[in-house]
Amino acid sequence: MNTSTVTHEKSHVFKRASWVEHIELIMALISGVLIVLAYIAERQDGAPALYVTLYLTAFLIGGYAKAKEGLTDTWETRSLNVELLMIIAAIGAASIGYWMEGAILIFIFALSGALETYTMNKNERALESLMELQPEQATRLNSSGGLEVVHIDELRVGDHIYVRPGERIPVDGRILKGSASIEEAAITGESIPVDRNVGDEVYGSSVNLNGVLTLEVTKLATETLFQKIIQMVQQAQEEKSPSAQFIDRYEGRYVQVVLASVTAIILLGPVLTSWSLETSIYRGMILLVVASPCALVAAITPAALAAIASSAKHGILFKGGVHIENMGRLKAVAFDKTGTLTIGKPEVQAALIHPNTTQEHVYRIVSLIEEHSMHPLAEALVQYTGSYTGAMEHFKDVTGSGIEATIDGVAYRVGKQKFADRSHDFFSDEVERLKAAGHTLVFISDEEKTIGAFALRDTLRPEAKQAIERLNHLGIATIMITGDNEATARAIASEAGLTRYIAECLPEEKVEHIKRLKQEYGSIGMIGDGINDAPALATADVGIAMGEGTDAALETADVVLMKNDLNRLSSAIKQSRKLNRVVLQNVVFALGVILILIATNIFELLVMPFAVVGHEGSTILVILNGLRLLSTSWD
Repeated sequence: MNTSTVTHEKSHVFKRASWVEHIELIMALISGVLIVLAYIAERQDGAPALYVTLYLTAFLIGGYAKAKEGLTDTWETRSLNVELLMIIAAIGAASIGYWMEGAILIFIFALSGALETYTMNKNERALESLMELQPEQATRLNSSGGLEVVHIDELRVGDHIYVRPGERIPVDGRILKGSASIEEAAITGESIPVDRNVGDEVYGSSVNLNGVLTLEVTKLATETLFQKIIQMVQQAQEEKSPSAQFIDRYEGRYVQVVLASVTAIILLGPVLTSWSLETSIYRGMILLVVASPCALVAAITPAALAAIASSAKHGILFKGGVHIENMGRLKAVAFDKTGTLTIGKPEVQAALIHPNTTQEHVYRIVSLIEEHSMHPLAEALVQYTGSYTGAMEHFKDVTGSGIEATIDGVAYRVGKQKFADRSHDFFSDEVERLKAAGHTLVFISDEEKTIGAFALRDTLRPEAKQAIERLNHLGIATIMITGDNEATARAIASEAGLTRYIAECLPEEKVEHIKRLKQEYGSIGMIGDGINDAPALATADVGIAMGEGTDAALETADVVLMKNDLNRLSSAIKQSRKLNRVVLQNVVFALGVILILIATNIFELLVMPFAVVGHEGSTILVILNGLRLLSTSWD
């Protein structure tokens, strides 16, 4: 099966999954409504047939998905699971007349499962967002020198392909002819294009902005760097969380112990004790009810949902309870630079003007020339210099170097130092200082000398420095991982107050650095906004995306900063730490109640009404304790 077929099939699977997740949630909610109606009917002395029918319907609708999942998993793995225990406990409660108890067990478990399924399906859409950016066709040069459009799966290493301005490069390759500015945001995350010439490597899914290129294919479509990004996202999403691994490891044993205990009480009670068979069955059913993990489920899910709701009101979107739990355990946070720590658009930071030239003259020439340029730095230069009137007699865009133009009979150059600096000792000390600070320099010269230079650099978000200070105050290490150069990374890291930085990283290298940092710190979060950040976001313990980021980053991440406010990170971590404390309180309390109920049942001190009150009471108390998180104050 070729890559495109897989892509299309997965796309359809994702679209089908969206309605499946909604149906499971709707079924759980309908089950809850039926329980309320049945309870009202029972309290109003309605006919038993009416409320029993309502309870049975709630059982069937709410428990269908989990019963099917439990039975299927049991058949495939030949082992018992918590899903089966919950169903058996609910049936056991109903068998001795406690229909509402059994129905509530089903409802809580069904709602929890529906929310989990919904979250998993949402995250899988990250792959669809990535796949949409991969070109499906390429223009290949055939043996006679003509052009033919072929599917990318037909390309072979060594083939020559033709890429026009504005097209996405279909596969990884090496430039044989031509030069161009290439936007590699899909790979490196950097908004400023890079110049590529004959002999340079280019990546599939990057954009050819302004040149006509002939490339030699160096990798098959299935082996490109962009494909590796997709594969890394998929692999990271399939890895189970520590909590899921713990449940998988012990749930079978838990179910076996409970069912064995119930069976032992029923069968051995009449033999080893003075209990009758009826009493033994009664005690066994009480044990089945009180030992069901209803309170344990309620100890975590409602608290997590309350914390998620409170966070959403303040601009933090968590995609599941496990992610908000993990956030409180973070020991370090890794930041992407462009669009995350910085605004993502270069701005002029300084202007150098030759002493024999007026500032207005330099600004006018630069403005008139850059108004006709498509380079990303042009907008920043025009915005800085202002608007002027005048006409050009000649305009030439020299790919990879700059622009030549004639204004008022004088020829000017604007661009890189090698192209536009006609007096290389001009402001040499200041130029070197600005370069060392991570600035990009644009020079302007007339026919005789350099008349000015502009230093541009991406700027920090207004709240970035304060956000870093808050994280450091919480004892969390802050690290920047960027595809930008060493000088720029060092300058931004120093200005923001970061603990450390790692520069010049491709997406696969970011993933490796995240893995090393996980080993070093134990638990790490990653925040980014670009497609290139998606694998690192998926690999980190908690992936965090900026709200204005790409669809791939948003779908891959576990957490989204909807308001792009980095200050919310420290608040979210505090909220998460409080959630973890509440969950620990709930778990200890729920387990304690279960153990007390089991002990009192064995010693015949517990009757079914009190078993129900104790079990449901503990469930309600842990839910109320969790809902306290709805009113948590945010700074």
